[in-house]
Amino acid sequence: MLEALGLDPLAEQTYQLMLSETDIDVTGIARRTGAEPGDVRAAMDRLAALSLLRGPLRDGSPVRLVNPEYGLEALLARQQAELVERQHHIERSRAAAAALVAKYAHLHGAASHPDVEHLDGAEAVRARLVGLVENVTEQLDAFSPGRVQTEANLAAARPLDERLLARGVRMRTLYVDSVRGHQPSLAYSAWLDARGGQTRTVAALPLRMIIVDRRSALVPVNPERSEEGAVLLHGPGTVAALCALFEHVWATGMPLVDPLPAEDGELGRQEREVLRLLAQGLTDEAVALRLGVSVRTTRRITAKIMEVLGAKSRFQAGLRASELGLL
Repeated sequence: MLEALGLDPLAEQTYQLMLSETDIDVTGIARRTGAEPGDVRAAMDRLAALSLLRGPLRDGSPVRLVNPEYGLEALLARQQAELVERQHHIERSRAAAAALVAKYAHLHGAASHPDVEHLDGAEAVRARLVGLVENVTEQLDAFSPGRVQTEANLAAARPLDERLLARGVRMRTLYVDSVRGHQPSLAYSAWLDARGGQTRTVAALPLRMIIVDRRSALVPVNPERSEEGAVLLHGPGTVAALCALFEHVWATGMPLVDPLPAEDGELGRQEREVLRLLAQGLTDEAVALRLGVSVRTTRRITAKIMEVLGAKSRFQAGLRASELGLL
């Protein structure tokens, strides 16, 4: 019954017996289960490692059961944290895969790859994007990292967005949290929301991306220098993976029209994201790009992280964050 929590059959039997008979010892459990005493002690060790038992596990030493309400809750919380980290790993893997596909297409040309269109330079990307957006029929999903749009750019985008929404196109856009300090962006988000468009923010985005009707995806050749050009991918496997990436990140976002929830600890959402990105080995410049802030702001956030963690170097901050379970 408790296999899903990581308990093997003997560990579960041991735990169940200790719950029902609080004074049972290793010998009694061995007799009831038919296991060797050494195997029972090993099962107790596993229970202790899962925080379900507390106390020395030597012969004759007292062992205390942890209240299942707390012990199992701690175990579930640990599994939840591991699941979140696996989801982050999948997100990073999909983003890396998209970048590699784009780079491969750029290096080898599109002639031998009918599912790939290579767009060389920013002007070619803009021209192709206009045609894509004008012909979208059902859904338009986008990652929009980087800094805030100017008021002029927002005003220029409004007529096209209005036409798409009037046609019933579902529009979802993910921005980074840094746009929340830009009043024109907030006003534009409220305008979109009133017409059925949806905007959310996350602390950081892995790359710029636009998915059209879940059939085509536009990604930059170089995520850190989008002006170098992009590739338009039509392959169903690649596009499906990028759609899954979008859905995962979208599920973690907060609506831009709503305020972010109050932070619990000294390190907020943005600080924790910077910590995670630095732990991956990203440079200050790459972190700034993903967060949509300046390099100076990234360094200021890093300094705050080090101060909160009581670290004198980034390496020491990483070790301290690992010890505290922040990574």
